Amino acid sequence: MAGRLLKERGCQFDMAYTSVLKRAIRTLWIVLDELDQMWIPVTASWRLNERIYGDLQGRSKKETEEKYGAWQVHRWRRGYLERPPALDREDERFPSGDPRYKTLKGSQIPTAESLKDTLDRLLPLWHERIAADLRDGKSVFICAHGNTIRALVKHIDGVSDHDIEDVEIPTGRPLIYQLDAYLKPNHNF
Repeated sequence: MAGRLLKERGCQFDMAYTSVLKRAIRTLWIVLDELDQMWIPVTASWRLNERIYGDLQGRSKKETEEKYGAWQVHRWRRGYLERPPALDREDERFPSGDPRYKTLKGSQIPTAESLKDTLDRLLPLWHERIAADLRDGKSVFICAHGNTIRALVKHIDGVSDHDIEDVEIPTGRPLIYQLDAYLKPNHNF
């Protein structure tokens, strides 16, 4: 559906960025196939990965709410500064042996992240690569995850720390931005 919506809008891309997680990569393939643009250059970066929920990873929302309370889980999931309990680096869920992170030092892999941490992780890729491509006049497609996109929306739109809690990123619905020379949204688009 996302690929069809982009095709209907006449969207064509010069390059794409995605996370190193397979659900984003597969989604990217589907969309690019629908657009008949599977040939464009793709950069996969861990900086676009979903937020790391620390010790909550792999646990159901219900289980987590029973242990910590619904209000606390909501704060961890929606708040900007709230970071859930850290995952022990010795825990089998910690991805230190995952080949997708082989270029990182163990200390670079977060044990838990707030939305702010996710944005801080994302911004070097934004400033060093994506923004440079946009300034060069390239049309960029980013296929990532709800919290990574929410962090990027916060940055691009200048959403306040408080208001970002209410921003919902719809799954499978493209967000299209036309940015000016300063990489600010053109709201007339």
